[in-house]
Amino acid sequence: MNTMTKRRDFLKTAPMLVAGSVVGNSILSGCGSSSSGGGSTVAASKASENHANSMKLAVGSDHAGYALKVRLLGDIKALGHEIIDMGSYDEAPVDFPDIAQKVCAAILNGEAQRGIMFCGTGVGAAIACNKIPGIRASVCHDIYSASQCVEHDDVQVMTLGAQVVGHSVALEYIVRFLSAEFSTAEEFRRRVEKLNMMDRRE
Repeated sequence: MNTMTKRRDFLKTAPMLVAGSVVGNSILSGCGSSSSGGGSTVAASKASENHANSMKLAVGSDHAGYALKVRLLGDIKALGHEIIDMGSYDEAPVDFPDIAQKVCAAILNGEAQRGIMFCGTGVGAAIACNKIPGIRASVCHDIYSASQCVEHDDVQVMTLGAQVVGHSVALEYIVRFLSAEFSTAEEFRRRVEKLNMMDRRE
């Protein structure tokens, strides 16, 4: 079965995380939502599974992503993960590249296994992280990408936009990202090694 067929099959069965969508018995809020009920319920149902695969996570944000980051810290800890908060620590203006460097450094030096970065759209944070050799980062604003970026591309840093997704939806994406594992398939390993070679040429 090729990748496109797998993706079509996944999308047929995957819950559609848009405003008012139902996952289990919970309603997930869409972009900009402040509701915490749905996503927390979905994540809690997976907490015992994730406890067995707990990780150290470097988490950071700029001022635009600060409020969403703070709301999610407790939820991520409830999944059994340990968090290293790299800032920002309030809503005072801060440049996202500065925080991104701290998150990525924690991963590269072995202090953390994966990272999550929050900014306004997730785009700036992803660009900043991808400037650092050895780091692969991806904006993840759908459930397929949140898991596939790890499974196919061995992404270490998820970036999320606080002006794009709300708490409940962001939490579901985080659950998918943290539960995903890099594929053992040769083609994905080969492609990621080519990315590593591109880093080394720099």
